[in-house]
Amino acid sequence: MDLRQLRYFAAVARERNFTRAAEILHIAQPPLSRQIQLLEEELGVTLIVRKSRPLKLTDAGRLFHEQALQVLGRVDQMKDATRRVGLNRNRVLSIGFVASTLYGGLPSLVRKLRQSAPELDIQLLEMLSIQQVAALKEGRIDLGFGRLKHGDPNISSTVLREERLVAALPQETALARDSGPMPLALLSGQKLIVYPKEPRPSFADQILNLLQDEAVRPSEVLEVREIQTALGLVAAESGICIIPASARQMRSDVLYRLIDGPRALSPVILNHREGDVSRYIGLVKRLIGDMYAENPAWLEASNFGCSAAKVFKAETAED
Repeated sequence: MDLRQLRYFAAVARERNFTRAAEILHIAQPPLSRQIQLLEEELGVTLIVRKSRPLKLTDAGRLFHEQALQVLGRVDQMKDATRRVGLNRNRVLSIGFVASTLYGGLPSLVRKLRQSAPELDIQLLEMLSIQQVAALKEGRIDLGFGRLKHGDPNISSTVLREERLVAALPQETALARDSGPMPLALLSGQKLIVYPKEPRPSFADQILNLLQDEAVRPSEVLEVREIQTALGLVAAESGICIIPASARQMRSDVLYRLIDGPRALSPVILNHREGDVSRYIGLVKRLIGDMYAENPAWLEASNFGCSAAKVFKAETAED
């Protein structure tokens, strides 16, 4: 088994088609098929169900695909880090984030990180929560700030806080006449706008599951790609959208009401690769703990209950 075979298999798994994978790899299809066959013979298991269209991975194939992406990602990281050291370039720290975290503590955290580690070249990449898990495993990002809980054993996750949810309302709607906390039940019969449309699962599923658990049935559900579009449609009186409280800063031409209820929350989650011992991971955690301990205005306004400062102080003490 060699890296070339891993890359070949990753391409086939991604494209679900030998012909397209061969075109992307710039090789003929027969040699590609032969290399995958040799890989299966060495492992002693079938990785791909070839009779299906598109191709499907077996259970063993899915596991091997995940592991292959991690290996390839780490190899690419190793090459990049070696080049940078050789060329005396700064260390790159890539951070994935969901858009709503830009209106919470992420900008402040990045500023503190630049001050504490000026040698870092910090790259910020907007991506959905589920995309962050794959990006971490492939080595495309080092940290992720998302809102979706997962069970992947290769990714370590820490819930930083549980953020209140708010309803974004058109200015002329009857629900906007009251500024107090709004029971979820009032959304029954209303047109609801959720985001993102894809990929799933996502924040949209968090909201839909919450409504289903509370037996709240909107008259219609409109799915859009991003929060900016959702709030634009609210401003155009096309429906109501539920968003994290910190994102209220995004538009001033809609009205916001806190959602009443102990489960009307959205977690902010820090993700990184399991076993990553980079000192920058520890630095980020310490800075978050310090930032939360300061209890900034944005945190007090949007947070249901913050235990993150205590959590990170404990972790720092253990380190």
